Formats: sequence, structure tokens, C-alpha cells
Amino acid sequence: MPPKDAKSAKKKGSRLSVAEKERLQKEEEERRLKEEEEARLIAEKEEQERLEREQREEEERERLELKDRERRENELNELRFMLEENLSAVNTWEATSREKAKWDRYMLCDGSPNPAVQPEINAFISLWKEDPEVQIQPLLQQCALALQLTDELELLLSEEPEPSLAQVYQDTLLSLQSLIHAKHQQATEEILKRAKACSDIETGNMQTVVQDENITLCLWANLNKNPRFKGYHFKEVGLGFEMPKQLAMSDIAVRILHTHYDHLSHLSRRAQDQRRKPAREEADAESLLSETAELLEAGEVTVEGEEKESAQQMEDELQSLKSEGKKSAVSVLSAKEERKNSALSERQEGEGQIETIIVASTSVGGTDEADSAPAVVEPVIDSPEVHVVDLQQYTPLGGVFYFDVFRLPPQSQTVNGWEMRELLDTGLQVFPYPSEHFNVPSSASGKVEESSTHSPPVGVTVVLPDSVIFLEEPQVARWDPVGQHWRTDSIMETSYNAEARTISCKMESFYAFTLLQETYANMPFQSWELRPLGQDCVLFTITTALTEVSITVKGDHCMLKMDQVHELSHILDKWMSLSNLQTAMRRSGVNIFVNEYSDKYVLVNAKDPLIEHAAYEQMALVSSAFAFSWSQWNARCEQEHLVLQVCEQLEAGPVPERAWSLYLLGAQRNQRLKMTEMNEEFSSELANGTEFHSTFLHLLRDSMSPEGRARVSHSHHLFLHTVQRLLCATRVLTFS
Repeated sequence: MPPKDAKSAKKKGSRLSVAEKERLQKEEEERRLKEEEEARLIAEKEEQERLEREQREEEERERLELKDRERRENELNELRFMLEENLSAVNTWEATSREKAKWDRYMLCDGSPNPAVQPEINAFISLWKEDPEVQIQPLLQQCALALQLTDELELLLSEEPEPSLAQVYQDTLLSLQSLIHAKHQQATEEILKRAKACSDIETGNMQTVVQDENITLCLWANLNKNPRFKGYHFKEVGLGFEMPKQLAMSDIAVRILHTHYDHLSHLSRRAQDQRRKPAREEADAESLLSETAELLEAGEVTVEGEEKESAQQMEDELQSLKSEGKKSAVSVLSAKEERKNSALSERQEGEGQIETIIVASTSVGGTDEADSAPAVVEPVIDSPEVHVVDLQQYTPLGGVFYFDVFRLPPQSQTVNGWEMRELLDTGLQVFPYPSEHFNVPSSASGKVEESSTHSPPVGVTVVLPDSVIFLEEPQVARWDPVGQHWRTDSIMETSYNAEARTISCKMESFYAFTLLQETYANMPFQSWELRPLGQDCVLFTITTALTEVSITVKGDHCMLKMDQVHELSHILDKWMSLSNLQTAMRRSGVNIFVNEYSDKYVLVNAKDPLIEHAAYEQMALVSSAFAFSWSQWNARCEQEHLVLQVCEQLEAGPVPERAWSLYLLGAQRNQRLKMTEMNEEFSSELANGTEFHSTFLHLLRDSMSPEGRARVSHSHHLFLHTVQRLLCATRVLTFS
């Protein structure tokens, strides 16, 4: 048992411990209160500093906005004056160039007709149609001249002449194209008439190849009628065919005519446009009728007294139009606007005058999405035929392959030293295949047996043209002469060899066919960059999922560059106008240019078209001194804003990554951002030491060096116009 003193000391220690705990708790509470007070004071101080900072920032922002508003009109006027001055100079140059081209054509005096002069071209067509010349080489020379005339007519049509003159040019173009094809038929018939004299000793048949820069003609005449014959390959041109036994025993000739041009697709486009136009007008009329009905029901158009009668009249007219479904939507729109404007003017007289200022290429922020969005265009094909090729979605490349089988014309016979040949006035006759019955000679008895079995398909092999690059496996489409369009049915067993650049397929019959590639295979773009190379010289690079395209612009000429591409030697590293380059690139399978239907087939970042166009105009103005590039944030901001990277670049070469700055463009305000491309979140905070500007041009001027100002001020109007057209043609701010 412990001593008594020890127990007493233990109890005393326990009491002291409780007192100590209370003291410690008190000190802890005091320290906590002190810390809380200090934290409160710090928080109050930070809040006060934040409020003061925000107030200063707000005051600075208001000052900058006021400054921007004060100079807004001057900046817009200066920009408008620069654009109008450049446009006027370009228009003057284009008018002078057209007059010079007309004069040069008039003074050509080479014996060729002027397609713009109707009597001359009509006389040429009439005389050539009656020309008895059927020898292949002179005829190909005449066809080359006719093709040159068709190119001139297409150029005249591209200038958008008045409708009556355009119709004349179009009719002349169709007449020339039809006559060229007829001359090819005559030349084919003439060669086949002498097939026996040109037969091959080894095969007993005739096979020949004729080619020039415009066509490749392969002809095979069945003189031997060997039942074991399977097909023939024209090795020198990479074309070949396969055919069944029924045809191997028939008096036929097979032709593969490859025209390096395409005289069929425009017929399909015209047919599709004609089918699409009524449907689009009807849809527009329905939309207008629906919108007007909603306005009337919502009471947005107020009517009293006589106005009620006119509104009732309007409603009756709308119902009448709806029932007819044939009148133009333009008339409906005019009536609607007239009624609405009348009602609005009555309301404005009572409510006071409202002034609205609309500035040239800019729009007020907060624009309604329906107003700023581009016009809705429906896809081309409205036919239930799923096999009909939509020529907005697919592009025929490499010309047309006419794969035909003809009845072999009567061959000459030598009788007593005389060469005799039966002359027919029927021309070249198509051999029907497949047909219900075939007269097939029996190999055993030599007698003719009638067969009604199913007709096997015919095969064809073609080498891809050297002037075309296929970024993906091409598709084969046949021509339907009745419906006037390309179709993908009746084609089977397609085989593509990318290394040998050949494609083979089988068809139910002999058709004219072409090779298709998706028009928008390169879209949307992965990235782009516009970089100056010197005074009036820039390099425009677009990277797609399939390739990289670089276009150098120098003055008003452009040059295409692509790495590891050997098929496009006819357009690579060659200077040409932008229009010619666009045409050449589309025909060669390298399409980076958009049209009114592109957004229906490509997933895009919709942007206000007015803001986008204004950006391209101003980018072109300073393109000799500034580099521009895509930004990931452009796809993440709203429709009314654009984001891109910008850097002044006065030396040829890549732009350092850290040199780029982000710019935010809008309808009324443009600013340089404090954030960079590498930030994790988007922020519209203004960069330090910068100001708001109403135009992108004046914003860039704030940081422009004297040398950069000199370059910009000395930029040639044709160079500026070419760069602007290139940017508008690719629309990289939307299609990236």
C-alpha cells in the first residue's frame, strides 16, 4: 500500500493538471480569436484591394471603351477608304485586262473562230460538221482546236454575262462538245472498217492505240472469234478489258476511249440544279408563310381599321400561295416586307423615331443567330435514287472512260484483184449487251445456237491518270444517258491497286464511267498558317488529315507546293493566277476550296460570315508584315467571335512558338488577349498595355514596327486582292 504522502501529491498534481489545461485552453482560445481577427482584417484588406483593383480596372476599361468609341468612326472610315481604294484599283485593272484580252483575241488571226462572235463560231461548227475528213490524226487536230474553243467559252461563262448571252454561249458549248464526240465516232468507224488489213499476226485480231494530249483511244476488233478469248490488255497505256464467251464469238469491236476532259458531269449538274431549284423555292416559300403566320398569331404586326382588312387580305393571299405552291418566294417576301414596313412605320410615328446605324462590314454585338448564319442550302440530291451520285459530295476526276462495244463494220474482200467493201449509211452501230437472246456459234458443229442464259458481266481495268492524285480509294460511277447523271449501281467486284495505280471492276454492260473522289476529303482542316516571305509575298499552308498543301502568293500569281507527290508535275511549282490554280487543283483531286454547299458535308465551327469576311480583308492588308495561324480557342468561342494567333514577322522563316499572341475579333471590338495558346481555360482579359479597337487593322498598328508599316503601306493592290480571295476561298477560320 503506497504511502499517504504519495497519494496526496498525486491528487495535487491532478488538480494542477486541470488548472493547466484550463489555462492552455484559454490561451488557445485567445490565440484562435486573434488569428481569426487577423484573418478577418487580411480578408477585409484583400477584399478592399480587390474592389479597388476592380474599380481601377473598370475605370480603365471604361476609359478604353470611351476612347474606342470616340475614334470608332474615324477608324471605320479609314478602313473603308482603304478597301474601296484597293477594290477600285483592282476593278480598273481587271477591266483593262479584259479589254486587252478581247483585242489580243481579235488580232490573233490564226484562222480559228472567235467563240464570242456568233457568226464565226456558227460557221465553224457548220463547216466542220460537213467536213468529210475521217482520218484520225487530222481529226484529232481539229478536235484539239474545238476543245480550245470550249475552254474559251467556259471562260466567257465564268465572267457571268447577261442571261441571254450566257444562254447563247451555253448552247454553243454543248454543240461543240456533241460534235467532238461525233467526230470520235466517225474516226472509230473508219479505223474499224480497215480492221482486217491491220490485224495482228499472232492473235488474228486487230488491236490498236491512238493517243494525243487530249484522248487515249484503244480499239480491238474480233476477227478471229476464238471461243477461248478472255480479254485483252493494252500494255502501253495500262487499259484492258475482259468479256464473256458470248461476245468472243460475235462480230464486234471493243473501244476504250479515255478523254482527259469531262463533257458529261456538267450535264448532270444542270439536271440536278433544275430538280433542286423548285424544291428550294417551295421550301423558302413554306418558311416565309410559316414565319408570317407566326407573326400574325403573335400580334407582332398590329393592325387597326383598314389595316385589319389588309392583314386579312394578306392572310388570304398567303393561303392562296400555299395552296398553289408554285409562285416565287421572292414575291411572298416582298409582300410580307411591304406590309410589315407599313405597320412598323405607323407604330414609329406614335412611339418616336429610332435611329439605327449600320456600319459597312461590321455588325452590332449580340446579333441574332438566324440573321448572322449563312443561308441554309439543302443537299443537292432530292431523288429517292440512292445510287445517283451527288456531284456536290463527290467530284469526277481524270476525265471519262467510254467503254463501248460496236458491231464490226463490213470488212473488205479481195475478188479478182479488186478490193470490195459493203458501204453502210447507218454509221457506227452499238452491239446490244446484254440482250435477251444471243446467237452463239457452236464450237462442235459450227451451227448457230440460241442462248437465253443470264449474261455475265464484262470487266475493265484502267490505270489512274498521271494528272490526278487520289487521296483515298476512288469509286467507279457509270453514266446514265437517260437520267443524265452518274450512278454507282450495276458495278461490282471493284479492285484497287494503290502501288500500281490501277483499278478494275466488272459491269453489267458497257458504260461510260468515271472515277470519283469525295469533294471534301481534306476538310475540316487540322491547322493553317499564313506567313510573309517579303514584300508582296506570303506562304499559305494548310494541313489536312490526308496531306499538306502550301501555296506561295507573289503579286497576283500563285504557286502550289506539295511534298512526296509525283502525279501533279503539271501544276506543281508553276506560277499561275489564283483562278487557274483553283481550277487545276480541283481537277487534280486536291480540293481545299469551299462553296455554298460545303457546310452541309463538313462539320464546321459556324461563324458570323460578316465578321469572318471582314477579318480576311484586314488580314490581307497586313499580310506582308504579319503572320497568322489557327488557334484551338477559335472552335471554343461563340459564333460572334474569332480567335487566331498573330505575330509580326519581317524575316522569312518559321515563327517561334513564344512569339505568337492571341487576338479576339468581334463585330464591334477587337482586342489582344492576355492569355496564350497554352492556357488551360479561355479568358477574354485584355493584354497589359493594349487597347480596344473597332478594326483589326488599327489594333495591329499599335504594335507594328516602322519597317512593318513601310511594308504594309507599299503593298500592291493585286497582291492584297489575291490574298483576300485565297482566304475567302478556303475560309480557314470556319473550316479548321
